[in-house]
Amino acid sequence: MPAMSRYIVTTAIHYPNGRPHIGHAYEMIGTDWLARFARADGRETYFQTGTDEYGLKIAQSAAAAGVGRKAFVDEMSSYFRAMADELQISFDRFIRTTDVDHLATCQALWTQMRDAGDVYLGRYEGWYSVRDEAYYDEDELVVADDGTNLAPSGTAVEWTVEESWFFRLSRFQEPLLKLYAEQPDFVMPLSRLNEMRAFVARGLRDLSISRTSFDWGVPVPDSGPDDVAPGAPGHVMYVWMDALTNYLTPSGWPESGWQAKWPADLHVLGKDVVRFHAVYWPAFLMSAGLPLPKRIFGHGFLLNRGEKMSKSLGNVVAPADLVATFGVDPLRYFMLRAIQFGQDGEWSHDAIGRRINADLANDLGNLAQRTLAMIAKNCAGRVPANGPATASDAALMAELAPMLDECRAAHDAVRPDLALDAIWARVAATNLYLNENAPWALRKTDPARADVVLWHAAEAVRRIALLVQPAMPESAGKLLDQLAVAASARGFAAIGDALISGTELPAPVGVFPRWVATEAE
Repeated sequence: MPAMSRYIVTTAIHYPNGRPHIGHAYEMIGTDWLARFARADGRETYFQTGTDEYGLKIAQSAAAAGVGRKAFVDEMSSYFRAMADELQISFDRFIRTTDVDHLATCQALWTQMRDAGDVYLGRYEGWYSVRDEAYYDEDELVVADDGTNLAPSGTAVEWTVEESWFFRLSRFQEPLLKLYAEQPDFVMPLSRLNEMRAFVARGLRDLSISRTSFDWGVPVPDSGPDDVAPGAPGHVMYVWMDALTNYLTPSGWPESGWQAKWPADLHVLGKDVVRFHAVYWPAFLMSAGLPLPKRIFGHGFLLNRGEKMSKSLGNVVAPADLVATFGVDPLRYFMLRAIQFGQDGEWSHDAIGRRINADLANDLGNLAQRTLAMIAKNCAGRVPANGPATASDAALMAELAPMLDECRAAHDAVRPDLALDAIWARVAATNLYLNENAPWALRKTDPARADVVLWHAAEAVRRIALLVQPAMPESAGKLLDQLAVAASARGFAAIGDALISGTELPAPVGVFPRWVATEAE
């Protein structure tokens, strides 16, 4: 049992100015694996995801669609919620930044930062990307072939001049560098930490945290009586300040009891927004005197032919289309196993299909199907009798023994691929065990020994299925059903148990069909 019993994990909240694509699904699936693993490991787990619904880009998209802003985000957010449900994302809260409690938390955080002396009224002049909802310094810009200025992401920037409230970000340069030095896993993987350390070390400028050029946002609360411009009417919060606060909102802060859901153990987000989470967010929290999240993990992009999903490139793929083609669990498995979570990774229909056939149908599917089919045929459909263990049996059990600890280490490293590598090493070991002991041949000469071999193979499938649950909950559940494993015995604490000989089993049914490509794919 892990020493720390509580586990709080979040995705970044998704910006619903368009429908969700496979990149959104990738982040949700990876974070869901983390949450499901922690729950199965007996930890009190809280998992949140949601949508970020304010900002100029949303206002412009609603106007282009000819609908009201709230009606627009209501519809667009529903697509993200539907995607989460279809992918079996086990969130505890789907937060929307238009939620009433979120407004209260944002304004309370602003007030606490202001009261700490870190918010002041000024004038902003600089480059702003509407698409990124981000400000950029002159030295960060890229000059296009036609001479126009672009953000590092390649998006257009425009010169913006307006009255603004500023946050004294410059005050937090040394505290942030100290944080990175004392907590080298605060930003993961290490390459992202190095990027943030270098960015902060170059010097931090105060950050504009309000806008007056539009009103679709959280209103800035009235200023205190000692401020230069009490009230400063017409200001709404910079969308990233509003968005980042979503992580704190479900805790109920500043009301009593907020410590039950804060700080988060892990924020999971794309590598393109690490700066906001690893620089701005901890600085806001430091100013307000609040605990920081324990770790921030910036995952890579999901690429198709080397390109990130983008509406402008016309390569966006809807998650629902991939689910219809491959099924939920096989899609989840591919994203978790085939790609190292901290790095960019390639996907294609063929790549997903090959994984389904090789790993699921041939490896785990074949192991489970032939084991259960032999038990159904030769053991009257009951868990076979165990008996004296041979060296081969003991070797298989020894191979299975460290599997949970290896998966826990992978979970701590935010590497679902490593956990699945560890599990599939045991799938291979059990298939080899079956081939070497050949219970189908033993049945003719030593049926008691054949039963012992089948018991060990079935027990291996039970342990494997338990640890596969966070990746493929429905498929693993079907395997455990066929082994008559009770719902109360499906947590990782039950790995130390064993199948009980004589238990009646249902008729075996294949769980992982082979994938056959169609012309359309």
